[in-house]
Amino acid sequence: MTQMIEREIKLRYDSPATARQAVVEAGATPLRARRLQNDCLLDRDTEPLGERHNTLRVRVDVGDRAYLTFKGTPVLGMTKGREELETTVGDGALLLQLFERLGFHVWFRYQKYREEFHSGDLVIAV
Repeated sequence: MTQMIEREIKLRYDSPATARQAVVEAGATPLRARRLQNDCLLDRDTEPLGERHNTLRVRVDVGDRAYLTFKGTPVLGMTKGREELETTVGDGALLLQLFERLGFHVWFRYQKYREEFHSGDLVIAV
């Protein structure tokens, strides 16, 4: 199995339209259309993942796909790098129930709109 390392930088723009324009002008092409994402971060009371700065997330793209993601401890530098293991799942709500039965609880929920572009090996999210 190949270890995947997510490298992330975040840039501030006045609006999503301004960010989108900058991404396209830099030569990136559309990868996935804009969609609403519902994210749930999970942890447990015993041996919490948060103590190691690890993240377990269930993400549901409204009307589309669901994902299970584990993010390892961040390594800070010019970019933030961390191990990321992610897979698609068939039913995000059912997966959340399964984790609850295993002793995990949702400690944080958030929603965001995201669209993705690509340029070479990069995936750029707005």
